[in-house]
Amino acid sequence: MKKFKIGIIREGKVPPDFRVPLTPTQCAQIKESYPNVDFVVQPSSIRCFSDDMYSEKGITVKEDLSDCDLIMGVKEVPVDALIPHKKFMFFSHTIKKQTYNRKLLQEILDKKIQLIDYEVLKNKVGKRLIGFGRYAGIVGCYNGFRAFGLKHNLFTIKKATECHDRVELEEELKKVVLPPNTKVVVTGFGRVGFGAREILHLLPIMEVAPEEYNNEYNQAVFTHLEVSDYFARKDGQEFDKKDFYTNPERYKSVFPSYAKQSDMYIACHFWSNKSPNILENDDLLNNNVRLSVVADISCDIAGPIATTLRPSTIKDPIYGYNPLTQSEVDFTDKDAIAVMAVDNLPCELPKDASEDFGNDFIQFVLPHFFNGDPDRIIERGSETNLDGELMPGFSYLEDYVTKH
Repeated sequence: MKKFKIGIIREGKVPPDFRVPLTPTQCAQIKESYPNVDFVVQPSSIRCFSDDMYSEKGITVKEDLSDCDLIMGVKEVPVDALIPHKKFMFFSHTIKKQTYNRKLLQEILDKKIQLIDYEVLKNKVGKRLIGFGRYAGIVGCYNGFRAFGLKHNLFTIKKATECHDRVELEEELKKVVLPPNTKVVVTGFGRVGFGAREILHLLPIMEVAPEEYNNEYNQAVFTHLEVSDYFARKDGQEFDKKDFYTNPERYKSVFPSYAKQSDMYIACHFWSNKSPNILENDDLLNNNVRLSVVADISCDIAGPIATTLRPSTIKDPIYGYNPLTQSEVDFTDKDAIAVMAVDNLPCELPKDASEDFGNDFIQFVLPHFFNGDPDRIIERGSETNLDGELMPGFSYLEDYVTKH
């Protein structure tokens, strides 16, 4: 059987990303399960798994990836690292016509590269197969409680990025102390929401149903909202999820009724710019609003949550929002809502996040390179082909790539 060589490219985006698409152990496991597969790993001084760790697993480490059949990375590959006539897999961040990556997609087309974008790899019913969402939820929820402790001088825990791995992060959670009747509201399920729940289940906090959230409790509680809990039809008719996604203009947010009685909001939802805003600034001006911390894991800038003015950073993850001035302030100010809006959360636990991502790749994506791809997973996940053309499902990007 013909050899199929996979290259793992050195991450070149700035700021640096320490994650990998496949860990050394996973590369070795793939070689054992697929004897025709071989690997080449480009040297890197920043990767969370060292070159030696790959070498120890029998993986070749060398600069030249030109003889690889597939080249994998995590974030956008720098233009000067693109190799013509190759298949590349990475998060390109181009499917929403992001202006900052227009040149990248133009170069991919010019160099006749087949771009397989992790973000659009979906099964036959349209469910995403792979991503870092789970660890965004895990780290983002952890960061939210860290911000809560700092805001109210209740407890201090390490930054997630200061933890060696998830085991140490979970040890830090044992320091979390929440006053009775502390209330936390969460929006959004999916990978991100379920990742956040993994943290919530490790904390001294009890889950209550949305309809019971208004009660008083002698312990900390959280409620997790479905989209039907925080949006309602303007005409008063019953919420219809399919109609909401088709005609979002018919709906309004009823989230403020939860926000006014919550101490912390953890946002894990997917939001379309066609949908109504979830939390407006006017909703925060009432003196009865308790909200003091927003952990915006979704991080839609100038989007559905008024407090999210900008992304924050791993180095400086929390800023303050003053609803009276609608401006950024120190998060410790008495009138400020503390906002955690880091937009690259999985980078804080790169080893764990990489392992989780690689496991999904091995289970849900890799087999389709060798089984004839009956559900067209790879084909439908390819934005471009080796002839320098946009694939039919991405023809809407034509005007995006023709601009200069």
